[in-house]
Amino acid sequence: QVQLVESGGGLVQAGGSLRLSCAASGRPFSNYAMAWFRQAPGKEREFVACIWSSGSTNSADSVKGRFTVSRDNAKNTVYLQMNSLKSEDTAVYYCAADEGRRVSAWYGHEGSYRYWGQGTQVTVSS
Repeated sequence: QVQLVESGGGLVQAGGSLRLSCAASGRPFSNYAMAWFRQAPGKEREFVACIWSSGSTNSADSVKGRFTVSRDNAKNTVYLQMNSLKSEDTAVYYCAADEGRRVSAWYGHEGSYRYWGQGTQVTVSS
């Protein structure tokens, strides 16, 4: 089992920045693909970004150039740095994890990840 705990959410004005953290425990973290998803009110959960054990990343077009995902294997933590926030970024942000070989090419699909955090609210005011 892998336990994930997100933190860092809050209220920020449009154009501002936030950094989310996701602390993992329970299994060797370094071998896992780590991802961020988000769910806005009334909408389906959507992929934001992921980072592989190699450090390479993938991200949704809607956040490219604004959001950066990173990881610190020594701290078992993955981060999502969010800059130039927009009102449409308002959502509950979830951290997800699974073995990279399981996730593979389906990194953008929530069904590819067995482990999830409880979510952290991000609200961007315009």
